[in-house]
Amino acid sequence: MKMPGSKLYSIEYIFSVIEEDIPKLPSRMKSMIRKAIEERLTIDPIGFGKPLRYSLKGHRRLRAGDYRIVYRIDSETHSILVIAIKHRKDVYEN
Repeated sequence: MKMPGSKLYSIEYIFSVIEEDIPKLPSRMKSMIRKAIEERLTIDPIGFGKPLRYSLKGHRRLRAGDYRIVYRIDSETHSILVIAIKHRKDVYEN
């Protein structure tokens, strides 16, 4: 699905995602989320993700089962910054 000549986006995570969000994920969800990030976010983060509103304006989200991956796109560095990976009932709470 990768277009010829197109560059994959690099993925970066904020500290709390690595220290808190990922360890709390059920083990069966970790591989599904990793696959969603590798196969969708690195290829087309705009096409696969939905823009968020209100306090998360400027961020996008990717759905992976009942979990949401909240991220921001940096077009200049061609990178994705993952802000949160949480269950859909918890992800939009501050």
